[in-house]
Amino acid sequence: MTTLRAYIDLMKLRVVELLVITTVPAVVLAEGGFPSLSLLAWVLFGGTLAAGSANAFNMVIESERDKLMKRTAKRPIVTGAVTRTQATIFAIAIGLLSLAIFYIFTTVLATVLTAVAIAYYVVIYTIALKPNTSQNIVWGGAAGCMPVLIGWAAVTNSLTLVPVAFFLVIFFWTPPHFWALAIKYKDDYSAAGIPMLPSVATRANVIGQMWFHTIAMVTCSTALIQLAELPVWSLMATVALGAVFTFQLFALKENSDNYNKVAGGIFHWSITYLTLLSILLVVAQLLSA
Repeated sequence: MTTLRAYIDLMKLRVVELLVITTVPAVVLAEGGFPSLSLLAWVLFGGTLAAGSANAFNMVIESERDKLMKRTAKRPIVTGAVTRTQATIFAIAIGLLSLAIFYIFTTVLATVLTAVAIAYYVVIYTIALKPNTSQNIVWGGAAGCMPVLIGWAAVTNSLTLVPVAFFLVIFFWTPPHFWALAIKYKDDYSAAGIPMLPSVATRANVIGQMWFHTIAMVTCSTALIQLAELPVWSLMATVALGAVFTFQLFALKENSDNYNKVAGGIFHWSITYLTLLSILLVVAQLLSA
């Protein structure tokens, strides 16, 4: 692993992609049409750096636990590609750079929300919640919802019910998305002493909570369409996407022999769902502008 690749890996760019996907529709909705390309570029660049900073801090804090999990055993600090000190300096540097970008090129509110998002992910989720409660991803996942608020605030320097509804969509999307992945790696989490829900609760409990959050997600997504005053066809399409998501859950049975395989399918579909919903929001807004 080259040093450059190691620093890139600290940022977890594959995870950051999802944050970028949700930021674009937030900016488009806030603008009421296609935004300035320069503004969009700065928001996405600054957001990528901010998320990368939070992820790098996460790897520094969890480097000892990462040694105990097969899924994380090849992370750059664990392999020695970079030291904890180097990773910390990198996390601070790109975090400060992201705040400077938002302050110079967007708004004060977007800058403040970015700082809150980084601090929340590092302190509240990584340090306080993740090692201590099975509901860690529920409340800790709020940090991953912040890009929609940041994207909206970067345009308007304010918040309304529209970005709040979008925030709630992602808030309720996050647990079933992450728990579906955690089902596959529950033994890893147990070995590392992390009480992720699938590693400490019964299958029935996990499935029940996934259903609750999925129904709440679909409900909030329809509310988002109505609050944003998007066309009726987009509401119908949103309901259809939600129906496909819930259909996936029907296949997840606690006594099923392919429980892990079905959960893996839900994980991948959840990414597809969020991507398609984001595209839908952009198209609906642009066509109705």
